[in-house]
Amino acid sequence: MAVGERLRLLFCDHLSLARGKYLPASKMGNGSSRFCQGTFAVTYDKELVPAPGGSMLEGLPDMEAIYVEEDIRQGWEPNTKVVIADLYESSGKPLALCGRSLLKRTVKQWQDLGYSPKVGLELEAFAFQRDAEGRIVPYQTPGAYVYGTGRYVDPLRFTDAIWERASEVGFHIDCFTSEYDSPQFEFTLTYDDAVKAVDDVFLFRLMAREIALEHGIILTFMPKPILNVGGSGLHVNFSFLDPQGRNAVGECGNVAHLTALTRGCVAGLMHHHRGMAGLVAPTVSSYHRLKPATLSGYWCNWGIDHRGVTTRLSAEHGAKSRIEHRMGDASANLYTLTATVLQAARLGFTQKYELPPAEQADCFTAHDAKVGAPESLPEALKALADDAELVAQVGELLVQNHIGIKEVEIQKTAGLEGDALRDYYIHFV
Repeated sequence: MAVGERLRLLFCDHLSLARGKYLPASKMGNGSSRFCQGTFAVTYDKELVPAPGGSMLEGLPDMEAIYVEEDIRQGWEPNTKVVIADLYESSGKPLALCGRSLLKRTVKQWQDLGYSPKVGLELEAFAFQRDAEGRIVPYQTPGAYVYGTGRYVDPLRFTDAIWERASEVGFHIDCFTSEYDSPQFEFTLTYDDAVKAVDDVFLFRLMAREIALEHGIILTFMPKPILNVGGSGLHVNFSFLDPQGRNAVGECGNVAHLTALTRGCVAGLMHHHRGMAGLVAPTVSSYHRLKPATLSGYWCNWGIDHRGVTTRLSAEHGAKSRIEHRMGDASANLYTLTATVLQAARLGFTQKYELPPAEQADCFTAHDAKVGAPESLPEALKALADDAELVAQVGELLVQNHIGIKEVEIQKTAGLEGDALRDYYIHFV
């Protein structure tokens, strides 16, 4: 071990914040550390509230973050390894509020059906910096455009620094590019097993924000930091391997040839469209992004190679066939978001929901869909609470905690608009 080497122990909380501790090198094997369970009673502005499961009124007991040696990996800070933990009650029972444990349980439920979920997440983010007066302003990229590369897109080349460090520590990059609006960027890692893929994106997002800050950039994944331009989503691409290692999604480029698995997954995402929103788009800012005719995942619809729909089937074949869900954003706990998508899909498959017709309109000037996303976070939380099937699969206590925290967040952000609302979220999301 190098002199001064340490372990950065992390877990993903209900707000998708990476909480943790630095531990000495002697902790590099299987291990654990205790944290206050009241972490799950804390809001973005650090108010402690009596949300179910947060233990505020039960004495604020400890929870245990348990990690295994095989998950320890090279970090991006000098002499630092990093590991992600699962959370347990002090009694040894898995903590029902832990999104990573929820995702692991979801994967096991799919595996019991004979399918292994594969996942790829597409991250979108806006870059800001401080002006001479210290105000937060958009990063100046006057020559940027969608699918741009090079210095006009990123004059300070902070994305080069992210790429270099990501490669050094073992992240497998699929692509970086500039997005439709400026200064907006997309970061995509390669497809992988579901838990591994989300672990990678959780760590990559944290690393990217920290490296960007070294260059004077505030990188935010909040869904709508600039009201008069587009928003940032988190698209969940997924497929399944069958016991023979084949892509069980099949050839999804033709409606007539959809497998029962694919039809069921899409039907589940349609059926739970409104109920899912409160978990996958969980901030006030999310509903500034989710609007008609914005390619954001607003409508309850699906189609093949159609960016106007919420659930898009790829036109690619064989191993690359996949289902893409486009409603969520990275203000969500990434584990809970991915698990919610996979649970809704699983319900559609196992309960044999009926698949509605594919969207035929362009979704700019017209649409076939009759149902949209909730119009606000309060409406989304109500739709979530009313979706008993989905709540039962995600976990009643997790949902109750989420709703309790978000109801306080709604109160705290009431009356905030524009830059004031942006600044409420920007340092955390």
